[in-house]
Amino acid sequence: MPTSAESWPPLSPGERSVAIEVLVHGPLSRSEIARRLGLSPGSVTRLTKPLIESRLLVEVPETGEPAGARQGRPSQPLDVVTDSRYFLGFKITQDMVYGVVTTLRSEIVARHDRPLTTHDPAEVAELLAGMTGELSRGRPGVTGIGIGVGGLVEDRAVVGESPFLGWRGVPLAALVEERTALPVVVENDTAAFVEAETWFGAGRGLDRFVVLTIGAGIGYGLVLGGKRVPYAGDEDRGFGRHWILDPHGPLTPDGRRGSAVSLLTIPNIRYQVRAATGRDRSYEEILASAAAGEPMPARVVTEAGRALGTLVAQIANFVMPQKILLAGEGVGLMDVAGEVVAEAVRDNRHPRAAPVGLETRVSDFHDWARGAAVLAIQVLVLGAGQT
Repeated sequence: MPTSAESWPPLSPGERSVAIEVLVHGPLSRSEIARRLGLSPGSVTRLTKPLIESRLLVEVPETGEPAGARQGRPSQPLDVVTDSRYFLGFKITQDMVYGVVTTLRSEIVARHDRPLTTHDPAEVAELLAGMTGELSRGRPGVTGIGIGVGGLVEDRAVVGESPFLGWRGVPLAALVEERTALPVVVENDTAAFVEAETWFGAGRGLDRFVVLTIGAGIGYGLVLGGKRVPYAGDEDRGFGRHWILDPHGPLTPDGRRGSAVSLLTIPNIRYQVRAATGRDRSYEEILASAAAGEPMPARVVTEAGRALGTLVAQIANFVMPQKILLAGEGVGLMDVAGEVVAEAVRDNRHPRAAPVGLETRVSDFHDWARGAAVLAIQVLVLGAGQT
């Protein structure tokens, strides 16, 4: 079983700001750090010294400069030592656990998945501990664990409610810490995914950014001022169920009539086709049938595309984001109904409104696990979000 890795000492707010700036945007010279953060050169020197001594940051050659040349110049760029520590990220679904190992800059270097055959919290913790052992083998620098769960998470430690797992009040972080001797951070899976995209992905460097995910459910994340707006309660799950896109739309087992959940989620799209045809089909089969012109799948997929375009337009109208990232296992909808989506966006925007910066990405569950690892980096190493 892995043991707790030696960690860096706690960072002051100023040191944290410098470390995050270099981690996300580095390598950066001291003068560039000072410009970005509005600090004096003396302050930057004072703040970077302990970060270099702890080897969180290191001086690196300038681009094109041979390694070892003119070491220690004040203008020499600083960067993080990306492979000095490793982080584990897990994404728990109803029937699988997906695990990854990442570097300090969130590059995935290993993957390991296991079926989830029970939802008993203690047994799930045992499974996570076993996966931790597998992923940590040969990596003595494993520093911490991040876990992403669909549902409400309290204090980054307790799963307040997870309908997919049937959990209420499960102290998941404590259960896994007891079995691994590593610090653990638990978070809503969409929140973790948004953090990863904000720091290292599609939202890097943006002031206003939105993540919209479609799949088994609807996920939404908002970034303002370069920081994710935290959920105050259960808004993430309630978002899709209560955002009505077509009051005359379908009534499904999950979600109100014509809601984003009823129109866009994979289970409800499958339900609509099954109810109309009497035949159970996979999501991929439905998309293929719609593309081939089969009437009922085509109707359901077209309605979903119109709903997605309406939702994107409404988000753009209210938030005015620089970019909307559309991700999740359901984004294959765009391949079949992309033109319908684009038309609905135009229909629901002012004719002279700026184009919506919509980026579509097919993401698998390892991307969500990576998001959980990024939460571990933020909280366990950098103390992000702390005072």
